[in-house]
Amino acid sequence: MPRPRGVRHYDKPALEPTALLDRFVARGMSIADRDRALRYLRHIGYYRLSPYAIPFQRSHSDQLMREGTSFDDVLDLYVFDRALRLLVIDALERVEVAVRAALTDHMATTYEDPHWYADASHFSDARQHHGLVRIVRATSESRLLAVAEPARTENAGSATITHRSALEHYLTTYGRPELPPSWVMVEGLTIGQLASAYRNLMRRSDRTAVAASLGVTGPVLESWMQTYVRVRNVCAHHGRLWNLGLGVYPMIPTSRSIAWLRASDSLPERSQKRLYPVLVSLQSILSTVSPGSGWAVRLHELMETRPLMNLAGMGMPSDWSRDEFWRRRLE
Repeated sequence: MPRPRGVRHYDKPALEPTALLDRFVARGMSIADRDRALRYLRHIGYYRLSPYAIPFQRSHSDQLMREGTSFDDVLDLYVFDRALRLLVIDALERVEVAVRAALTDHMATTYEDPHWYADASHFSDARQHHGLVRIVRATSESRLLAVAEPARTENAGSATITHRSALEHYLTTYGRPELPPSWVMVEGLTIGQLASAYRNLMRRSDRTAVAASLGVTGPVLESWMQTYVRVRNVCAHHGRLWNLGLGVYPMIPTSRSIAWLRASDSLPERSQKRLYPVLVSLQSILSTVSPGSGWAVRLHELMETRPLMNLAGMGMPSDWSRDEFWRRRLE
């Protein structure tokens, strides 16, 4: 049931960047180079940048800045958060691709059916399964109604290779079955639809097999995927990530077979509602699907110069890299 709408009338005026910059100054922010600050404000936007000023406020009620706070302090936090998002989306891409491959490889080979997803007997919730098929059908119909994709050519020695998308190729080459094979189908799903399809698998043995190929258990993968949907959406829309309360948090695994933090105090309760366990979960799966990855090293390089405020906002202990889980991957 939707929440009720508010009743107040919005009457705040739109302000020019110069007036918005003056608002920062009025709250106690020092600005060494006004023209430079205005340029950043125009190209980033006040309402995207202003949340990064909150950690520097004396209190939330008056919004006044702590003494000595500069525009560059706020900008530095914004730049750090952008670098963090890029690092996180890199890991998410690898994990998401691995889940797609694991799902289609297991189901198509186990049941010897490239179109297994069209069979409702593989799913628990018939309505959700119908929705999945409807999505695939709508995507296929939309592709046929659209302008034909231009062929891309590559020269390989003396030969010329022509490429079209796998979906375009299937639809314009084959008439039966109506829908594409699963390895084409999964590539058209959003991460949310992918997570839903995995969660809706009827047999626990199938969920277990898919998860095992990523080094985790079925319940853990289901939980982590729900969190990744939220995190990926934040990253895709360039939202604030470093200290965001995500609302959906990854399950803390109890099985010693899953790569996780070893020190008992490495993830205190206050950290479990922040970004840090998401970072641990991503590295856990990367340890299986991309064991040679330098992702942990890049995370360490990003974090080692940051003030404790940044680590605290993410729920990261100040000595996070000393845990055996990270130390082995940093060595």
